[in-house]
Amino acid sequence: MLLALTVIAVVAAAALAAVYVVTKPAIEQQQQDKIQKAMMDVLPNFKGTTEAVKVFANKDDKSEVTVNLAKNADGSIFGAAVETYTDQAFSGSFNIMVGFDADGTVIGTSVISAAETPGLGDNIKSPEFSGQFAKKQMNPKNSNFELKVTKDGGEVDAITAATISSRAFCDAVNRAAKAYDTVLKQKGAAK
Repeated sequence: MLLALTVIAVVAAAALAAVYVVTKPAIEQQQQDKIQKAMMDVLPNFKGTTEAVKVFANKDDKSEVTVNLAKNADGSIFGAAVETYTDQAFSGSFNIMVGFDADGTVIGTSVISAAETPGLGDNIKSPEFSGQFAKKQMNPKNSNFELKVTKDGGEVDAITAATISSRAFCDAVNRAAKAYDTVLKQKGAAK
């Protein structure tokens, strides 16, 4: 009986490993496609090249943020599509893409991956919520937008019954703005 269970366990493990090896490239390609689509969503009129730069937005961050610095044909900075995250979400974490123009104004946002509560927290994907961030200046020197929910003294209308998800989205956008600013300073093109 022990031999039979061992054989079954080995066969099951081998089958699982085989499925993983076969599906891994497709899953990775699907994730890359999501990221490319998100970049096109947040930088809709961009036709130049991008340079991916990974930075820590905050000194206590566990993971780097990817700033896809968008450059025009003449080398000038068009803006950036920043792949950012938050660990403050109701589900633990989610990833979003935030588009900025050269001056640090938010062009748009796109959710890459999130597992928030259906019908509540997953409304972070709705244009009504994410649209609040568009055309808001994130440059710390002349910002006209407080990236906090209204309950915390900010200007972002939280999703009803999903304040945690709303706060997390604000955290992710703040992290994106800090990362973009850091990259601009590294490149000598600070806003």
